[in-house]
Amino acid sequence: MIHYALKCSDDHRFESWFQSAQAFDKLKAAGMVACAICGSSKVDRDLMTPRVSQGSAKAPPPARPRPLSAPASPAEQALARLKAHVEKTSDYVGTEFAREARAMHDGDVPLRSIHGEARPDEARKLVEDGISIAPLPFRPSRKTN
Repeated sequence: MIHYALKCSDDHRFESWFQSAQAFDKLKAAGMVACAICGSSKVDRDLMTPRVSQGSAKAPPPARPRPLSAPASPAEQALARLKAHVEKTSDYVGTEFAREARAMHDGDVPLRSIHGEARPDEARKLVEDGISIAPLPFRPSRKTN
């Protein structure tokens, strides 16, 4: 795993983990790396300082506790707004996402905004077939009885 500092064309800065440098390059080329704040796919690696162990130095005291339900940073607030917008304006199709996306692309069902879940091989096949999809940086809310 590799940790990158990233920056979008609007100068928003955020961080993310990738399986490897090659994985980052491949995802970026496919348009699947997006700004965590504005959603722009014009993202590049940013300058970052290396993490250097300080030996036996004590860790700084933990930050002031906050409620787990309250986003702390602007990036977390932007993700919360994005999640609320996606869930409000699209239909959750669950694990049928790949089938539904393909049916809309083929004209078998009317176009509509959907979100759901797909296995990596299903998502890869959709992209290879020219079907526009994008990964969401959150898991959908589950409704329970």
